[in-house]
Amino acid sequence: MKFIDLVGLLGAFLSGVTFFPQVYRTWKLKSAKEISLAMILIILLSNVVWLFYAFNKQDIAIISANFFVGSCALTILYFKLKFK
Repeated sequence: MKFIDLVGLLGAFLSGVTFFPQVYRTWKLKSAKEISLAMILIILLSNVVWLFYAFNKQDIAIISANFFVGSCALTILYFKLKFK
């Protein structure tokens, strides 16, 4: 594996981790009223577009980043709908 691939994977990991504090906070407080539904939907749409691009380019770093972020966004969407 090339050094630049490791840098890309590190970036993917860090991008994914950015949402973990929000997921944890939402789960702990059992409230998502302060989170914008429009923002969550835009993030999910951007993930779909990025994943389409990344799979066509076969770029594991972009796939990883958007998988992590998308998973967190889906979790937050679930909490948003559950904790109305």
